[in-house]
Amino acid sequence: MRITIDSDRCVGAGQCVLSAPQVFDQDEDGIVSLLAAPGADDAAKVRIAAALCPSGAITAHEG
Repeated sequence: MRITIDSDRCVGAGQCVLSAPQVFDQDEDGIVSLLAAPGADDAAKVRIAAALCPSGAITAHEG
């Protein structure tokens, strides 16, 4: 799985961090950042984080 983050679209809602805290974090401005590439165990949580992102700043690419 590959993750694309559009930091310009991020509104700092934090749903990504709540859904997958081992993969996502927020900087001091609340903008999403990637902590680590997701492992196989994180794939479902990353998909949920991308789906819950209100601005569509996170895209999870399969494969």
